[in-house]
Amino acid sequence: GCRMRTLAWLGMASLCLRAAWAVPAKEERRKAEKPKADLALYENLDLENYDLTLDNYGEILDLSNYEELYDYGDLAPKIEVGTLAPRPKDPATLPNLGTAAETLKLQSPTTAGPVRPAPVPPQGLPSCLLCLCIGTSVYCDDADLEHIPPLPPETTYLYARFNRIGTIRASDFTGLKKLKRIDLTSNFISVVDVDAFRLLPSLQELILPENRLTALPELPLSIVRLDARLNRIPSTGLRPEAFRDLKQLQFLHLSDNQLDYIPVPLPESLRSLHLQNNNIQTMHEDTFCDSQDHSQIRRALEDIRLDGNPINLSLFPNAYFCLPRLPTGRF
Repeated sequence: GCRMRTLAWLGMASLCLRAAWAVPAKEERRKAEKPKADLALYENLDLENYDLTLDNYGEILDLSNYEELYDYGDLAPKIEVGTLAPRPKDPATLPNLGTAAETLKLQSPTTAGPVRPAPVPPQGLPSCLLCLCIGTSVYCDDADLEHIPPLPPETTYLYARFNRIGTIRASDFTGLKKLKRIDLTSNFISVVDVDAFRLLPSLQELILPENRLTALPELPLSIVRLDARLNRIPSTGLRPEAFRDLKQLQFLHLSDNQLDYIPVPLPESLRSLHLQNNNIQTMHEDTFCDSQDHSQIRRALEDIRLDGNPINLSLFPNAYFCLPRLPTGRF
């Protein structure tokens, strides 16, 4: 019996030793086979096309249906197209340039040498924070302005409607050589410097209706459209022969003022003359046509509005012979 127990114990010991030797051998074989399997896996991948550039990005990744994955329609801001620019933000919520400038600090130079000064913000920046600048257009509509803000030197179009601007100074537009249109509709403008607009070489449209003007300033030779409706301008508020040298002027709208007579002479370029609702009572035979040249034909001037004035147009039949159309008014 003792011999049988000894043989059984030796048998069990042999089995344990064999199992212990088998585990490391199996692990070694698994490690040796793994790189082969990994290499076989990567052999099936085309790694040559994974060098992404702007030229082949669309070929590697299919972006044709990318926009269909997400619908941002509900998150996109609704933009309405109209005659008014978007209302500017409340100035109280805008960053304070003075405070921002004080907090700027120069970084320590990485190499020895003079320290460069901090960049100076452009002169036009204040208006682009208070107003809305899009390209070369500046929109300052309904922004509670009391004066013209500093404008970027490249400004081409200025819209500052529905504000409280009362005075226009010549310095407001100094250096703005590209300015083509100024729209100051519905302000409180009563004072305009004589040279406020005259020195603007590119100005084509000056729009000043619904203000408190009692006189017109001098205009640049480049002006094409002048709109000063709904003001308080009497005939004495116009310089003598104010429009004679304006060879580009096509639209002259001075309705709803206090004019006593039609301003003459009118340039040959004029196409539209609106003088309705003034106090015009009479006119000369040479107001529109040259009474000495009965062969004259003035084809450009097709739109003359004199309705709402106390003038009887039938009393001046010889004043219209060169016009393609009779003026609108009481005959």
